[in-house]
Amino acid sequence: MTTTQPTMDTALSRDVHKSHKQRHIEIMDTTLRDGEQTSGVSFSASEKLTIAQLLLTELKVDRIEIASARVSEGEFQAVKKITEWATANGFIDKVEVLTFVDGEVSINWMLEAGAKVMNLLTKGSLNHLTHQLKKAPEQHFNEVGAVIALANKKGIECNVYLEDWSNGMRHSKDYVFAYLDFLAEQPVKRVLLPDTLGVLIPSETYEYLHEIVNRYPHVHFDFHAHNDYDLATANVLEAVKAGVHGLHLTINGMGERAGNAPLASAIAVLNDYMKDVKTSVEEQELYKVSKLVETFSGFRIPVNKPVVGENVFTQTAGIHADGDKKNNLYYNDLLPERFGRKRKYALGKTSGKANIENNLQQLGIQLSDEDLKKVTQRIIELGDRKEAVTQADLPYIISDVLDSSAIEEKVQIENYVLSHSKNLRPSATIRVNFNGEIFEEHAQGDGQYDAFMNALKKVYVKKDIELPLLTDYAVRIPPGGKTDALCETIITWMHKGREFKTRGLDSDQTVSAIQATQKMLNII
Repeated sequence: MTTTQPTMDTALSRDVHKSHKQRHIEIMDTTLRDGEQTSGVSFSASEKLTIAQLLLTELKVDRIEIASARVSEGEFQAVKKITEWATANGFIDKVEVLTFVDGEVSINWMLEAGAKVMNLLTKGSLNHLTHQLKKAPEQHFNEVGAVIALANKKGIECNVYLEDWSNGMRHSKDYVFAYLDFLAEQPVKRVLLPDTLGVLIPSETYEYLHEIVNRYPHVHFDFHAHNDYDLATANVLEAVKAGVHGLHLTINGMGERAGNAPLASAIAVLNDYMKDVKTSVEEQELYKVSKLVETFSGFRIPVNKPVVGENVFTQTAGIHADGDKKNNLYYNDLLPERFGRKRKYALGKTSGKANIENNLQQLGIQLSDEDLKKVTQRIIELGDRKEAVTQADLPYIISDVLDSSAIEEKVQIENYVLSHSKNLRPSATIRVNFNGEIFEEHAQGDGQYDAFMNALKKVYVKKDIELPLLTDYAVRIPPGGKTDALCETIITWMHKGREFKTRGLDSDQTVSAIQATQKMLNII
């Protein structure tokens, strides 16, 4: 096999004919086994069954590794639930269990649990073999061979893990090849090569796997990446380039320490950059399954996690939103629709007019240039105060801005102090600018807003002006129910036989009521 790079013509030719030449890469999801080793994560039996069903029927991965043998009674029951469902639905050959070189103990456990495929954990480096098992290679090989023979006799398909294989290639390559020579003659279906400690860099991944695949052309090799240096996805790409036949991945990159190679990222990069291979995974289902596993595990997806993170399809900078409108200048092949998602345009101090226009367009709202400038300025002000502004807030902001712009501010509530404490009546101190004339008053009330209104009444008594009667007070927030959501207060007033409403908008309910009240003061 040569390793020369294809020319542009051959690359194009490959793309044109890829449907005839694509090789299939098996995807084994190990979220329910290796992923459950994430610190603090433990799935219930019913959760494991639900995830297993989604992985096989919705995401359509080729295989799933669901547990380690002999762990606990709970694990046994979970495996039994999955194997019963898998047997009834034709998936039992896709369900795998990690087992150990322990004679017939793991095998009997599997038989009782109804599993048919075992992934036998063995030593892939001389260091592990010598210092952990304290055995010679020949002794280990003989014990492994005995377990494989027994598994086959009992009707169990056998794959073999070479634990710490990556360090084995670095420091004891002769041992690795001696072991692979042995396994190549055994009745095993696959040899599984894990970067157990996550130490490989991409160039090593390619070098080691390319050498192994070429040396054993008739053996099926899987690659199992860990993410300790944040190189798991890059190593997966290099492993496929080197010719491996299968990959082990987890939902959301779950796994011990820094986790495993994440399924969503690996599938996206293979689909976009390895046109000569294909997988069975349904991209459209990745986000849905990812969110379900997040819920079951309590293991939160970082907002900037590629493909499945909340922020990865959100444009924040206004210049990017403007570029999206101009021939999609800031798009790449990772279109959100591929994964059942939509592009969003964040609203905040860096939004700019284009971001806001894109959000308005999605809501079906059109504004004049002048009104758009006012709305943009209001969003920037909120962003400067670190308020979280969402698309759902936009109609409220527009209402507030347009309502405010129609009112000439002759009266301004310049300052106020509101207090509320247990067993004491709420109080308010206010400072009001009335056409350049300053008034300060203090009052108490049944609540902070009531105290504020009582202080305000004292000011207006001095001015000999009658305040309107408050006839209705309504509060609403945008959908979602977040505690930091913008809050709109709508107050209905009756003044000299005329009823009118004013609105205020803020993340603090009392402040939004005060804003609505200031509008009232300028209307009367």
